[in-house]
Amino acid sequence: MKSKFFQTVKETFYSSLPLAVIIIICLCIAPLSSPSDYLKIIIGYVCVVFGQAMFLVGLETSILPIGRMVGGSFAKYNKLVFVLSFGFVFGLLATVAEPALAVLAKQISAIMPLVNSTLFIWITGTGIGIGVAIALVRIVKNINIKLLFAVLYILVFILVIFSPNEFIALAFDGSGATTGDVSVPFILALGLGISATFSKSKTNDDSLGIIGIASVGPIIAVLAYGIIVKAVNGALPPERAYDMSNERGLGEIVLGNITDVALAVLPIVLISIPFLLFLLKLPRKTFAKLLFGVIPVYIGLLVFLSGIDYGFGFVGQYIGQMFFAPSRPDWFKWLLLGVGFVLGAAITVSEPAVTVLGAQIEDLTNGHIKKMTIRIALAIGIGVASLLSILKILTEINILYFLVPLYAISLIMMIFTPKLFVGLAFDSGGVTGGALTSAFLTPLTLSIAGAVAEARGGEMSILTNGFGIISFISVTPLIAIQALGIIYNIRIKCAKTYDESFEDLEDFVSVSEGKQGDTTEESEENENE
Repeated sequence: MKSKFFQTVKETFYSSLPLAVIIIICLCIAPLSSPSDYLKIIIGYVCVVFGQAMFLVGLETSILPIGRMVGGSFAKYNKLVFVLSFGFVFGLLATVAEPALAVLAKQISAIMPLVNSTLFIWITGTGIGIGVAIALVRIVKNINIKLLFAVLYILVFILVIFSPNEFIALAFDGSGATTGDVSVPFILALGLGISATFSKSKTNDDSLGIIGIASVGPIIAVLAYGIIVKAVNGALPPERAYDMSNERGLGEIVLGNITDVALAVLPIVLISIPFLLFLLKLPRKTFAKLLFGVIPVYIGLLVFLSGIDYGFGFVGQYIGQMFFAPSRPDWFKWLLLGVGFVLGAAITVSEPAVTVLGAQIEDLTNGHIKKMTIRIALAIGIGVASLLSILKILTEINILYFLVPLYAISLIMMIFTPKLFVGLAFDSGGVTGGALTSAFLTPLTLSIAGAVAEARGGEMSILTNGFGIISFISVTPLIAIQALGIIYNIRIKCAKTYDESFEDLEDFVSVSEGKQGDTTEESEENENE
């Protein structure tokens, strides 16, 4: 366990270096005024690295095996209603206390008090529960995943027409935040267990796509919530100014997160216990080992989130504000496009949920798709997403002018993409908006939107213009991973054609050699005669 932990720490440290470098560069351009602020960032960074490593090690020994076993235990019940009910419950419980969702809900409520943070969490959690149930039905009934995605996103954009502008970005952001560090590993493992027992085709394709399908649920739920809020309240009340400054000490933050992290981890474990003890009847030793593995998950997530709250949210907001300082020329703010790209790519390779997905995809494909390939493709996609999000804020263009074409491209690409990569692409879009992304990039974009609104005399809505970063982060991986799949498919076809040509050449050579041998034998016979 110790060697595994230190190896994971090493990998986590190397993957987080790009993020550290870009933060250092930005702080060199605009130094902080207080030495204590530098110490705050350093402590936050150390907590993120060590917390993530402990979290990932604990996942491999507890949450992931529990998810697979629970999914496999469904085989004892052939009734579809049972699978749907428990899929909904597990999806809901794995989401309502998701740390990334809690971070986003607090940010939304701080700007728009009309949106209750607790209610927002339960609405998006319900959407995930319904989405997980639909995903499990797809596996059991062997429904075409491409057709299902097309139908779901057509429904999404129909609801967009009737939903208030303030809720459009929130819906897509909420979807990305629901599938984070706790829910993704468990739901993926649950899907693997269901696929192994219920799938008719028994292929790896069936276990992919469950996160992507589940992620559509919160979009639909929040858009519907926006329609109801508008119908009940009419015009939305004025927004509050956004401020992410944090004066709490690290110890105070840790104490404040103890309960939140427990609520994120314990519901999954508690509801799994009856399955493990009474359905699977695990030996006490195995059961105790699984429960013991939850401890590093809890401690790691606590340290990870506390490090984010203590240092990363602060530096994210600071970087966003420094480009609008009065001493800077007007063109200086456009450098944020490049900074956003690098930050988005750097955060992606540091995101725990992305690491877990990459490892599971490598296992599913028997090493044909390397986890580093997935992480690099996602890093490029998220870098572009961050760039587009900042471009939207600076130009004040409606988010739909970006999202509609991007989703249209991703849906059209499904026609040419192998089924395996379609599920992988939509899963990737769901996992990239984790706690690190929500706590770092969202303060960055909200501070930029606040500066733009201040320059406009407060006319521009921060709620409309500031949110949306997770929306972009959820759609660009669809294009990046499907492009990877199309390239992969072309290479496979070329290799197959080459192999067939080589076999034909071998047959030709062997036939030619046979004929040559026959001719030689005839010549020898003639000479003998």
